[in-house]
Amino acid sequence: MKPAFKFALKAAGAGAAACFALSASAATVTIATLNNPDMIELKKLSPAFEKANPDIKLNWVILEENVLRQRATTDITTGSGQFDVMTIGAYETPQWGKRGWLAPITNLPASYDLNDVVKTARDGLSANGQLYALPFYVESSMTYYRKDLFDKAGLKMPDQPTYDQIAQFADKLTDKSKEQYGICLRGKAGWGENMAYSTTVVNTFGGRWFDEKWNAQLTSPEWKKAMTFYVNLLKKDGPPGASSNGFNENLTLMSSGKCAMWIDATVAAGMLYNKQQSQIADKVGFAAAPIAVTPKGSHWLWAWALAIPKSSKQQEPAKKFIEWATSKEYIELVAKDEGWASVPPGTRQSTYARPEYKQAAPFGDFVLKAIQTADPDHPTLKPVPYTGVQFVGIPEFQSFGTVVGQSISGAIAGQMTVDQALAAGNAAADRAVKQAGYQK
Repeated sequence: MKPAFKFALKAAGAGAAACFALSASAATVTIATLNNPDMIELKKLSPAFEKANPDIKLNWVILEENVLRQRATTDITTGSGQFDVMTIGAYETPQWGKRGWLAPITNLPASYDLNDVVKTARDGLSANGQLYALPFYVESSMTYYRKDLFDKAGLKMPDQPTYDQIAQFADKLTDKSKEQYGICLRGKAGWGENMAYSTTVVNTFGGRWFDEKWNAQLTSPEWKKAMTFYVNLLKKDGPPGASSNGFNENLTLMSSGKCAMWIDATVAAGMLYNKQQSQIADKVGFAAAPIAVTPKGSHWLWAWALAIPKSSKQQEPAKKFIEWATSKEYIELVAKDEGWASVPPGTRQSTYARPEYKQAAPFGDFVLKAIQTADPDHPTLKPVPYTGVQFVGIPEFQSFGTVVGQSISGAIAGQMTVDQALAAGNAAADRAVKQAGYQK
């Protein structure tokens, strides 16, 4: 064998060994997230991160919302370390951070510009002044409606509708023979699905989950009135199978022209105004979430955020990824790919200052105001011992909130009466807080 050829073979072998060593040492970061459009877009754009960080490989686990919550909770409470990044919310983050289950977010680079992140979002993802997750998007809730259908029927949506007005509009705009439904609302069981929305209805009707002594209030006149209104409205003017519809299902119905109105998360605005995703992009109008007897708690506050469990073996690469996914640079990437209307909302003040965003997202300032005026510390008309607009900020809420959600969903499906659903829910809520020692 000629020496030159020998050398070339050696060099090739050394190169292959180096490549193998690099791929063998590449850290795999496993990300648990939910199957909504913003997260699917994150996965789609993530090769840009891997290209810039060849020593990090991303492994995606994309789950339906209720399943994600169960899997993340199981992983974090058992410390199994299955996930390196979790998509969790404003409910879990402070509680899990306080218990030492999440890696604190510290030493962010100056280029990240943490002060640019909306203060409401930072506060909601902190416990005792320590940040435990970075917000991917932040939302409140609002009313979407079809301007063309309102004009045709001679109706005018006020900036601040009442629930009585919403019911009147829904009656006039329902035409089931055309598959046109006056209203679409969440009916799918889950503490973060139907209970997120219906708790805002209860709040604005003057109700609360518990009184100051932690006695459950689900059989109160306010709950009965709010839930009877909600169930009857969906039965009369909602789509068939409403008890199975969550955020994603209603987004599909609204964007395909089946709903005259939809009350849900402000994050949907970018999707409804996106001509590639929505058949009604040029026909959609918006207004504040409706109110009944009080504006308190009528619109929620939520953040989907990226957090790193303490049990992760890849904390540094995971941190690198969540910094990238919540950065100004990532927002620019989405704008290039999907348009400015579709960038993750509610997280950065600089987004709202961009002329391109203002032009593409006529709802932008409205959404930011809704986020900034939602008040988790004073969510109800009467005083309460908990924080949270559309949830009760205690660990037990996950289980009893879901039980109540199943009962309410059953009432929409006609399997039980509203009174039966609320009696069962009240018993579950009371039992949970008694066992946990809240009631003295």
